[in-house]
Amino acid sequence: MTPPDTNVKKQQRRHRGPLIGMGLVALFGIGIILYWIAEEVYFAPGPEEPADPTVEERNEGDVSLPADAPVEDLAPEDPEVEVGPSGPDPTDD
Repeated sequence: MTPPDTNVKKQQRRHRGPLIGMGLVALFGIGIILYWIAEEVYFAPGPEEPADPTVEERNEGDVSLPADAPVEDLAPEDPEVEVGPSGPDPTDD
């Protein structure tokens, strides 16, 4: 059995457009991936920026105060400390 007569020049001419199209699509995909990586690197937090604490690191009631913040210790018997609501209940409708 012999191979059919093939015209290589004709096949080359017919396949040129699809091959160029596939190459352009591949280049576009590579460009999108490189853009995505560059954007991730650009917007990543640097070493000088502290990362937000995770849920496990954060406790309820944690507050970061500046060093020069006024601090006042109150005793439970202190007459200036009001315990309970001082006026009408705000939850009553």
